[in-house]
Amino acid sequence: MPEDISDLAEAIAQRANQRSLRVAAAESLTSGQICGALGAASGASEWFAGGVVAYRNKTKFDVLGVTPGPVMTATCAEQMARGVVDLTASDVAVSVTGVGGPGSEEGRAAGTVFIGIATTTVVRSFEYAFTGDPEEVVTSTVRAALDRLTEALDDA
Repeated sequence: MPEDISDLAEAIAQRANQRSLRVAAAESLTSGQICGALGAASGASEWFAGGVVAYRNKTKFDVLGVTPGPVMTATCAEQMARGVVDLTASDVAVSVTGVGGPGSEEGRAAGTVFIGIATTTVVRSFEYAFTGDPEEVVTSTVRAALDRLTEALDDA
């Protein structure tokens, strides 16, 4: 795991512990890398509620309550984040969905990523256009998701 990703996860651990908040993640594009980073951070058993890797659309629909339809959307990211908050009884969650590449999907260009953030009261999403090969897109997505999660914890 890149050092900067470990550092971001440690910052999340510190914030979650200070505020006594439980954190969760729902991932598609990143296939569990966000959960891996969070689970490796200090004291994860105290603040990390867990996550769902919902790579298949059916998993997004059946487990996270995403409305069937296109999944490379801001709405999907928001519903994934809300679904994992509800599923894990967490206070704050991050979600990611998007197109890693090399080709397009659902009419979206490779590198198009949506990150969702949900708390018990607010849900929002952010769109990114990352460049690079699929591995670079995934790494950029993990960094951005952890950044957004850090901001959400600062606002909590």
